[in-house]
Amino acid sequence: MSLLLEREDATLEVVEGNVLTIRGEADFDSAGPLAQAGRHWLADQPAETQVSFDLTAVEIASSAVLSVLLVWVRSVQKHSLHLERVALSRPLRRLMDITELGPLLPARETTCRGDESPASS
Repeated sequence: MSLLLEREDATLEVVEGNVLTIRGEADFDSAGPLAQAGRHWLADQPAETQVSFDLTAVEIASSAVLSVLLVWVRSVQKHSLHLERVALSRPLRRLMDITELGPLLPARETTCRGDESPASS
Protein backbone atom coordinates (compact mmCIF):
# COMPACT_ATOMS: atom_id res chain seq x y z
CA MET A 1 0.00 0.00 0.00
CA SER A 2 1.30 3.42 -0.96
CA LEU A 3 -0.39 6.56 0.34
CA LEU A 4 -0.54 9.27 -2.34
CA LEU A 5 -2.78 11.82 -0.59
CA GLU A 6 -4.17 12.10 2.91
CA ARG A 7 -6.75 14.70 3.84
CA GLU A 8 -9.37 14.90 6.55
CA ASP A 9 -12.14 14.25 4.02
CA ALA A 10 -10.48 11.73 1.70
CA THR A 11 -7.40 9.61 1.08
CA LEU A 12 -5.88 8.25 -2.10
CA GLU A 13 -3.67 5.21 -2.02
CA VAL A 14 -2.34 2.53 -4.32
CA VAL A 15 -3.18 -1.00 -3.20
CA GLU A 16 -2.12 -4.31 -4.71
CA GLY A 17 0.49 -2.49 -6.78
CA ASN A 18 -1.83 -1.00 -9.40
CA VAL A 19 -5.22 -0.08 -7.89
CA LEU A 20 -5.89 3.61 -7.25
CA THR A 21 -8.21 3.65 -4.24
CA ILE A 22 -10.21 6.57 -2.85
CA ARG A 23 -11.64 6.42 0.67
CA GLY A 24 -13.78 9.09 2.29
CA GLU A 25 -16.13 11.77 1.10
CA ALA A 26 -14.26 12.90 -2.00
CA ASP A 27 -16.26 16.07 -2.46
CA PHE A 28 -15.60 19.31 -4.36
CA ASP A 29 -12.91 20.38 -1.87
CA SER A 30 -10.87 17.23 -2.36
CA ALA A 31 -11.58 16.55 -6.05
CA GLY A 32 -8.74 18.69 -7.40
CA PRO A 33 -6.04 17.23 -5.15
CA LEU A 34 -7.35 13.67 -5.74
CA ALA A 35 -7.36 14.14 -9.51
CA GLN A 36 -3.87 15.63 -9.50
CA ALA A 37 -2.31 12.99 -7.24
CA GLY A 38 -3.85 10.18 -9.30
CA ARG A 39 -2.82 11.80 -12.56
CA HIS A 40 0.80 12.08 -11.39
CA TRP A 41 0.87 8.45 -10.28
CA LEU A 42 -0.58 7.31 -13.60
CA ALA A 43 2.00 9.37 -15.51
CA ASP A 44 4.76 7.52 -13.66
CA GLN A 45 3.54 4.06 -14.75
CA PRO A 46 5.23 2.32 -17.69
CA ALA A 47 3.22 2.14 -20.92
CA GLU A 48 0.97 -0.92 -21.21
CA THR A 49 0.62 -1.24 -17.41
CA GLN A 50 -2.77 -2.50 -16.27
CA VAL A 51 -4.40 -0.28 -13.66
CA SER A 52 -7.71 -0.31 -11.81
CA PHE A 53 -9.74 2.22 -9.86
CA ASP A 54 -11.51 1.35 -6.60
CA LEU A 55 -14.12 3.85 -5.43
CA THR A 56 -16.16 1.41 -3.35
CA ALA A 57 -15.33 3.30 -0.14
CA VAL A 58 -16.74 6.59 -1.49
CA GLU A 59 -20.10 6.90 0.22
CA ILE A 60 -21.30 10.21 -1.21
CA ALA A 61 -22.22 10.35 -4.88
CA SER A 62 -20.88 13.56 -6.30
CA SER A 63 -20.22 14.87 -9.77
CA ALA A 64 -16.84 15.93 -8.36
CA VAL A 65 -15.89 12.27 -7.97
CA LEU A 66 -17.02 11.54 -11.51
CA SER A 67 -14.78 14.39 -12.67
CA VAL A 68 -11.82 12.80 -10.86
CA LEU A 69 -12.63 9.50 -12.54
CA LEU A 70 -12.75 11.10 -16.00
CA VAL A 71 -9.43 12.90 -15.40
CA TRP A 72 -7.88 9.54 -14.54
CA VAL A 73 -9.40 7.88 -17.62
CA ARG A 74 -7.85 10.58 -19.82
CA SER A 75 -4.49 9.99 -18.10
CA VAL A 76 -4.77 6.25 -18.74
CA GLN A 77 -5.32 6.95 -22.42
CA LYS A 78 -2.61 9.61 -22.64
CA HIS A 79 0.04 7.33 -21.11
CA SER A 80 -0.96 4.18 -23.04
CA LEU A 81 -2.08 2.30 -19.95
CA HIS A 82 -4.83 -0.33 -19.75
CA LEU A 83 -7.79 0.30 -17.46
CA GLU A 84 -8.73 -3.14 -16.25
CA ARG A 85 -11.43 -2.52 -13.67
CA VAL A 86 -13.46 0.27 -12.10
CA ALA A 87 -15.20 -0.60 -8.85
CA LEU A 88 -17.84 1.87 -7.66
CA SER A 89 -19.88 2.30 -4.51
CA ARG A 90 -23.63 1.91 -5.02
CA PRO A 91 -24.27 5.69 -4.80
CA LEU A 92 -21.61 6.32 -7.45
CA ARG A 93 -22.98 3.58 -9.68
CA ARG A 94 -26.44 5.16 -9.51
CA LEU A 95 -24.97 8.55 -10.41
CA MET A 96 -23.00 6.97 -13.26
CA ASP A 97 -26.21 5.39 -14.56
CA ILE A 98 -28.14 8.67 -14.32
CA THR A 99 -25.44 10.62 -16.15
CA GLU A 100 -24.93 7.84 -18.71
CA LEU A 101 -21.15 8.13 -18.35
CA GLY A 102 -20.57 4.38 -18.09
CA PRO A 103 -19.73 3.95 -21.79
CA LEU A 104 -16.85 6.41 -21.37
CA LEU A 105 -15.04 3.96 -19.09
CA PRO A 106 -12.77 1.77 -21.20
CA ALA A 107 -12.57 -0.77 -18.38
CA ARG A 108 -13.07 -4.45 -19.01
CA GLU A 109 -15.19 -4.57 -15.89
CA THR A 110 -17.16 -1.95 -13.97
CA THR A 111 -18.81 -3.10 -10.78
CA CYS A 112 -20.30 -1.72 -7.63
CA ARG A 113 -19.83 -3.03 -4.14
CA GLY A 114 -21.79 -6.23 -3.70
CA ASP A 115 -21.90 -7.09 -7.41
CA GLU A 116 -20.58 -10.52 -8.27
CA SER A 117 -20.54 -10.07 -12.03
CA PRO A 118 -19.65 -7.27 -14.45
CA ALA A 119 -22.30 -4.60 -14.72
CA SER A 120 -24.04 -4.26 -18.04
CA SER A 121 -24.53 -0.93 -19.72
